[in-house]
Amino acid sequence: MKFFKAIATVAGLTLFSRLAGFLRDILTAALLGAGPLADAFFVALKLPNFFRRISAEGAFTVAFVPVYTSIKEERGDGAAAQFAAHILLLMAAILGAFVTLAILVMPYIVGLIAPGFEVDGERFIAAVHYCRITFPYLLLMSITAMFGAMLNAHSRFAPFAFTPVLFNLTLIAAMLLAHINDAEISKALAYGITISGVVQLFFILVMVYRAKIQPHFTKSFSLSPDVKKVFALMGPGVLGAGVMHINLFADMIIASFLPVGAISALYYADRLNQLPLGVVGIAMGTAMLPMLSTALARKAKDDARKLFAQALEGCVFLALPSALGLFILAPVIISVLFERGAFEADDTRRAAFCLMGYCVGLVPYVAGKVLSTVYWANKDTWTPVKISMLSTVLNIALSIALSFPLKEAGIALSTGLVGWLQFYLLKRNLGGYEETQLSANFSKRLIRLIAASALMGAAVFGAFLLLRGFDHQLLTMMVSIVIGIIAYAGAVFLLRIYNLRAIKNIFVNRNKQQK
Repeated sequence: MKFFKAIATVAGLTLFSRLAGFLRDILTAALLGAGPLADAFFVALKLPNFFRRISAEGAFTVAFVPVYTSIKEERGDGAAAQFAAHILLLMAAILGAFVTLAILVMPYIVGLIAPGFEVDGERFIAAVHYCRITFPYLLLMSITAMFGAMLNAHSRFAPFAFTPVLFNLTLIAAMLLAHINDAEISKALAYGITISGVVQLFFILVMVYRAKIQPHFTKSFSLSPDVKKVFALMGPGVLGAGVMHINLFADMIIASFLPVGAISALYYADRLNQLPLGVVGIAMGTAMLPMLSTALARKAKDDARKLFAQALEGCVFLALPSALGLFILAPVIISVLFERGAFEADDTRRAAFCLMGYCVGLVPYVAGKVLSTVYWANKDTWTPVKISMLSTVLNIALSIALSFPLKEAGIALSTGLVGWLQFYLLKRNLGGYEETQLSANFSKRLIRLIAASALMGAAVFGAFLLLRGFDHQLLTMMVSIVIGIIAYAGAVFLLRIYNLRAIKNIFVNRNKQQK
């Protein structure tokens, strides 16, 4: 499977998931709003996902995939399957104990991550209860992520990319059932999270069985050098992923001291920010890691260099116009998607300012995922850790400073600004890797992509100014988006960045380099 074809698979399913997620968020905003129970639920939603991103899609995946791929290439599928079985047993034992302990001490955890919630107050009591319900999701999704990483290593990207769709559909079903039966929406959502973990795990198990790449369990078990290598790589990876996601909890801690609704405003804004970040950045990283690891294992430097250039160019091509469009249309997009029911006009205003702040850092965060993948594929997990630590310290300090004049919007703006520092540091330290050497032609294409995005931004802003007087917000949003797409496509062809033949060749696997 060619690189961009793999990206198209992951990105298409991720987009489908994000659209289902928006439907979920629209229902959540209408039925739950941005009040105290909403704040409590979003804490319960973020807590297991915070640890999941460390244990599953963070440190574990970036440590597991290169080692698993090397074993598969050098010793065959049988050795890789046995290695996966040993990792699975260790993961289940460690995370099972951790989840049990966390549930027992949950009041202390909630007090740590949301200190602004008044103890014995409505938000605190609800958050503790909901977190205890949702925390088993960590174990379920960590196991699911391991099986997903195995499928990705075999160039089967679709199944794991589809699992978030199941998450969103499960939560939508939970909300609708609760609404019909006049039950508590926030509690139903909490139970829906854990139930979705069961659904996703069952689905991925079926896919692994059908692909015939399931782990091979043996009677004997030992900490082999390969298993130790994963844990050695995970050490700095856990620290790095943890440090990076401390930003999320730092935002939550700071926001918990702001007026009620601050956490919810940041959540809804981040959901929109995560659309291009997920569709582009995560898709690039998901497809690139196993392919780049394979190319390096085969010592195919030219293939690795081509992958890196394609990924970086793809990031700019998709993320830059997305960031400009979201920034310009933030108020109308938030209004159209969420302003109904319990979600009011003031909530729209607060969330829109947060979204604009996040958009400032969208491009560097998307491109940063590609740069980080190069370190991971080369089994260097320490350099991203050091950069994450520095970025986190600066982000916390800047968030506190900006939250005084700008409230929750200052927290989002701090995240966006620090993204550029993180990108600069990641790029500066890549000089020693041959696969990251870019040609002069790449720089010329980059300048033309920036020019095309600027033309698109001007077209969208002009359309928005002309239409903002109309009462029909949906019409304003849709017309502005369509004009932006047409303007960007026209600029891309006029500036000769791509032509129809080049776009067709992206998705046609003539050489069948990846199987």
